[in-house]
Amino acid sequence: MPSVSGTTVSAMNAASPTSPRRSIRVLTLLAALLALTVLIAGCGSSSSSGNGIDSKSASEIVAASKQAVTGATSVHVAGSVVNEGKTIDIDLQLATGKGAAGSLTIDGQPIEIVEVGDSFYLRASESFYRQIGGAAAATLLKGKWLRAPLGSGEFASLSALTNLEKLLGGTLSAHGSLSKTASTTINGQSAIGVSDNSQGTLYVATTGPAYPVAIVKAGANGGKIVFDKWNQPVALKAPAGAVNLTDLQG
Repeated sequence: MPSVSGTTVSAMNAASPTSPRRSIRVLTLLAALLALTVLIAGCGSSSSSGNGIDSKSASEIVAASKQAVTGATSVHVAGSVVNEGKTIDIDLQLATGKGAAGSLTIDGQPIEIVEVGDSFYLRASESFYRQIGGAAAATLLKGKWLRAPLGSGEFASLSALTNLEKLLGGTLSAHGSLSKTASTTINGQSAIGVSDNSQGTLYVATTGPAYPVAIVKAGANGGKIVFDKWNQPVALKAPAGAVNLTDLQG
């Protein structure tokens, strides 16, 4: 891990009234994003025969989807949503019990993230670091990864996004009145829709396992999130030379 001198850290703190904590607060809007846009994840592999899910009631479809993903080992999450006027693009691979890797783009600012072991890593553009920490922070952190403990501190709230069990379980636990919509095809996967007036429409595969396929929400804070590549291998590796976030805050 590269050393960070006290002089450099002091210069960064003096140059900017905004600590690196703000960068993490910007990212924590993703927790609200999930509550707003994701009921459950998934896009199952197709099969030549139907799974009978389209004959079930809306509540039964959601229950069957929850059951289908219980044993999932991984999933790919991708899409774009708007939250509090900010456009957020998501491209993440999640591995159950192992971590996550991918990227977020918030209003055009790309942010790479990796979760592995007991640590969370983040690397953003120089302009992003300048925006949240000033010129000194941008110079200090240019091209570098930040690291923080996963279970506590600044990155703790992001576990709802990068932890597959939390993502799937939490988003299924609460919903409004449900109703079935017409069958459709999403990315080549036939699916039946379940509409929740407060959350959007969940699409569940009608062939193969009853994995959900996508969630779509209209309106100013709407968007579309698609889930696929279930149970495929996910390569996770801790970035080398990461700067400890607690050192910067100290």
